[in-house]
Amino acid sequence: MEQYVIKPWDTRDDGQPAPVDWDMQVPPEVDAIAELVMKEYEMSVSSKTLITSKPDKGGAIWRIETDKGPRSLKVLHRTPERSLYSVGLQEYVVRQGARVPALIPARDGKLFVEKGGKLWIVTDWIALTQATKVDLAGAQELCFGLGEFHRHSKGYVPPQGAKNSSRLYRWPNYYQKIAKKIGWMREMAKAYRETTASNSILSVVDKYERQALDALERLKASAYPRMVQMGEPHWGVVHQDYGWSNGQNGPGGLWVIDLDGVAYDLPFRDLRKLITSTMDDMGVWDLTWMRGMIEAYHRANPLDRESFEVLLIDLAAPNEFYKHLKEMFYDPVTFLNTEAEAILQRILSTDQTKDQALAELAKDISQYQPGDYTQAAVPATTVRQAPASASDQANWQLASPNPAAKGESKPVDVEPGKLIRLPEKESKPVRTAVAAKKPPVKEERRVEAARESGKREKEKEKEKEKLPDVVLFPNPELPFAETTTPASRQSERLKPIVATVKKAGSKPVKKKAASTGSAKTASKTGKKTVLNKSSVAKKASAKLPAGKALKKTGKSNEKAKTGTQLAKRSSSPRGTQHAAVKHPYKKAAAPSRKLTSNQAKKPRAVKAKKTGRNMR
Repeated sequence: MEQYVIKPWDTRDDGQPAPVDWDMQVPPEVDAIAELVMKEYEMSVSSKTLITSKPDKGGAIWRIETDKGPRSLKVLHRTPERSLYSVGLQEYVVRQGARVPALIPARDGKLFVEKGGKLWIVTDWIALTQATKVDLAGAQELCFGLGEFHRHSKGYVPPQGAKNSSRLYRWPNYYQKIAKKIGWMREMAKAYRETTASNSILSVVDKYERQALDALERLKASAYPRMVQMGEPHWGVVHQDYGWSNGQNGPGGLWVIDLDGVAYDLPFRDLRKLITSTMDDMGVWDLTWMRGMIEAYHRANPLDRESFEVLLIDLAAPNEFYKHLKEMFYDPVTFLNTEAEAILQRILSTDQTKDQALAELAKDISQYQPGDYTQAAVPATTVRQAPASASDQANWQLASPNPAAKGESKPVDVEPGKLIRLPEKESKPVRTAVAAKKPPVKEERRVEAARESGKREKEKEKEKEKLPDVVLFPNPELPFAETTTPASRQSERLKPIVATVKKAGSKPVKKKAASTGSAKTASKTGKKTVLNKSSVAKKASAKLPAGKALKKTGKSNEKAKTGTQLAKRSSSPRGTQHAAVKHPYKKAAAPSRKLTSNQAKKPRAVKAKKTGRNMR
């Protein structure tokens, strides 16, 4: 049994759908491991009931009846190193006084058990009820509890061996990704013009693409670059999946549950997601609700003026359009012919009130005090805290660290005008679209050309050092960030420029090998033109910003900084007792359009019911 590794169980090994409906079942191997895990705790278990499972990810939750009272048993579906990050956070916020279930230690003193290639945790079972959705008071309770959780998470540093999870530095890339994929939606709608929703999508896609690009420009001009330099522990973590089911009323106030997806980020990103999803459910951007939700959050975790401004930028981005319409990438014909039109019309109807509501909300910025982001930036890498003792370190030690998880994501420096490299992401399998017809011939050729170009680039990268590939918030005073290039690689750096000249010219261009001594003059051989390095440099320098022309030093091959760095950049596209809390919120009637449970909102989501769900 120890050799069995838990994996998603909703598909066979060959990728075909499993013959069993696993929504409320787990494989017998997983159930057997659960029995072994329970024996690792000081408790006697009389019964075990599966509450919900994640067959597409490999996670599950059970309610177990023990001699110590009802408890929750949960297998975390992420890697042990990643799960250790969330387990450490859960223990940290409990110590800070947050209403989060306390982890029960196993016999060996650890707050988790590692079996089947996953981490397992046990907590007390706490009876919870959902906040009401039909009036503003319920939404304010949810936002107040969220603010409390964020405040208690500040200062968290993961234990040694945990894989860092951070989205703090990725906001610009997120907006770039949205703009890029909305562009893909345009091409998809063109490729399937005969589908029902094609014309409707083409009529609005330009507007939503502009919204994403505008949000990116506004973010660059905001205080965001200075805010993220305060470091990850300064801001704490976000839940990433916070909503009416993961924030529920219980003893002492609102409890936050299901923390296995937490990550470093600007905390109000959770608030933005909650507001936009609520407005989408209501079918109208209601100013009273938005102000009430932000005010409740502000009471628990005060916002400054800069944070409020970035929150407004995030609210203005086309989040819901992208969230719902991206389903077309998985099965374009079916989606565009069945669900897309209804979803799009609902989004367009809701967005009719969006611009005016956000314009009115922006007038509230004067109510928030300016923040202080003038202090020196913290180190780019979060320094792990040393354990108080060797025994404490042993309590967080994983049994079998995964060597592949050592390349954890790290923070990046976003100093204006400085070239940086974003953390590399682990490649993931991509679901291919089920196409009823082939894309246009031009598109096939474009994809093939891009593939060949990618192969050539990989071969080049093996022979030279890789340059930083992303520039965030370039200093407008600097045309580009200067870097030095070894003389032995100067000729290699000219290749992109030669390629540019070749592409621009009307005739093929061939780069002739340099001989010792001075460069040879241009000559013609048949119909082909041979350019010397001097002429290439002159043409390339014409494409560079003023004052950055190529320079030649004597007869050597060394060149001044050529601007190749610019060409290499990419803009492509993480059982405690509590006193009761009295909320000052009054009941407020919901807008005329009530919340809806329309299945078109998440057409592909098939989730287990969480009615009466308790703390785990």
